[in-house]
Amino acid sequence: MNDRLKALRDAGVSIWLDDLSRERIESGNLADLVSEGGVVGVTTNPTIFAAALSEGERYSEQVAELKAAGADVDTAVFEITTTDVQQACDVLRPAFDRTGGVDGRVSIEVDPGAARDTDRTVELAQKLWARVDRPNVFIKIPATEEGLPAIAATIARGVSVNVTLIFSLDRYRKVMDAYLFGLEQAAAEDRDLSTIHSVASFFISRVDAEVDKRLGEGHSLRGEAAIANARLAYEAYEKVFGGERFAALKAKGANRQRPLWASTGVKDPAYADTLYVTELVAPNTVNTMPEKTLQAFADHAEVPADGAGWDTVSGTYDEARTVIAALEKEGISYDEVVLALENEGLEKFDASWAELLQTVTDELAKA
Repeated sequence: MNDRLKALRDAGVSIWLDDLSRERIESGNLADLVSEGGVVGVTTNPTIFAAALSEGERYSEQVAELKAAGADVDTAVFEITTTDVQQACDVLRPAFDRTGGVDGRVSIEVDPGAARDTDRTVELAQKLWARVDRPNVFIKIPATEEGLPAIAATIARGVSVNVTLIFSLDRYRKVMDAYLFGLEQAAAEDRDLSTIHSVASFFISRVDAEVDKRLGEGHSLRGEAAIANARLAYEAYEKVFGGERFAALKAKGANRQRPLWASTGVKDPAYADTLYVTELVAPNTVNTMPEKTLQAFADHAEVPADGAGWDTVSGTYDEARTVIAALEKEGISYDEVVLALENEGLEKFDASWAELLQTVTDELAKA
């Protein structure tokens, strides 16, 4: 493995790839990234699937089979995406076995149209879990207010969950509470808690994009908000999973819900292209990167010679609170920013899903 990636791994950061396609799987590219690039997980979303379908020819046979069977577009999307995730799960299975289920994970998202519907989200999560039928799949559920009870109910049924679209510290605390409540329900039903895993996907670069837009060019606080927000999230994680409530569950075999840094590709070219990796190094975290960011980190990130003990998060919490307070003094409301980002995120999810449906519709028409 590349020395820089090895240092990141040794610091306790799991390296996941934020991309998937049948081309990656069948060409052996994904297997190469696993064996040589230190990748131990994969995340997906509708935009990723739409791009893979529109740019590749490896779906043609399955699309033709689905058309011949009279599949509608929703059925076709379900079958195509779950097939990719099944195959990726098989590639990642050795990492899953080696880490006792902590890594080797592949995430697939419920229909974002259900983000405001608790019961529908639970139903879709169960359907995806059953169809993929791999122990190393993660079902992605958005952290909306309606999503919180869905997360708890899904965990209670023994389904492992990647909670996505988290921007605010308050919502993150509610996500952790939902996870613990789900584990408590699972324990009450005598489920094996050791088989249930979860990550909480805390979005990074979008926070800076929104705050920087409000600050304007040249402001000294530009590029500070996202990292401060994530570091305070890690502080909250340490408190919850170092507390008595989780200790009781841990005694029954429960796993921590690890923080996952999502949206770590840098959007502003003025910032270092590895910013949201090197500044968020902490034990028991996941960083899911676009391949471009992964390559940039492997090529030129500044890392210590020995990754063990490398930590750019712990002990930074007062400094992070100072950043958030300074933004408030500039008239930038934290609560307003994170609410705007959640609403925008849901709109983007809906648009991505519509794009995926249209792409599959077009492919079915051509088959």
